[in-house]
Amino acid sequence: MKTWIKRTLIGVVSGSVLLGGLAACGHRHEGWHRSQLSQEDAAKWRERLLERAGKELQLDADQKVKLGAAFDQLREHRNTVVAGLADPRAELRALVGGERLDRARAQTWVDEKTQLLRGDSPRTIGALADFYDGLRPEQQAKLRAWLDRRGHGFWRS
Repeated sequence: MKTWIKRTLIGVVSGSVLLGGLAACGHRHEGWHRSQLSQEDAAKWRERLLERAGKELQLDADQKVKLGAAFDQLREHRNTVVAGLADPRAELRALVGGERLDRARAQTWVDEKTQLLRGDSPRTIGALADFYDGLRPEQQAKLRAWLDRRGHGFWRS
């Protein structure tokens, strides 16, 4: 494949990921805004999820501890990635504020976030693996079935 085609494809994919990510971060829902939860609200949300998952998957105490550690690590990972991005819409407006997309700024943003993801990912993957590997085969099957349905209706019994 020619170099210019590769560069064009990489640029298009990177731009799509960037704009899609910013668009996803920029929408609002009624009710809880998980990205803006206080520590108290985050703790309530965590406990609610632990309770529901524990009931649905019939988790024992050790499994609940591992799931709680995975939730905590995922939240820490997410907070690391979104740090410094208080207003995703303002960031997007800054990228498209001129006549052309600010490619250098967009690439810098993607590079920074990618570096953060790479640095924090081993701990996050480890926490998720500890939880999943600690499940019994029937619990793993139930979790995979939920993922196959993409989460629709799993927590609603």
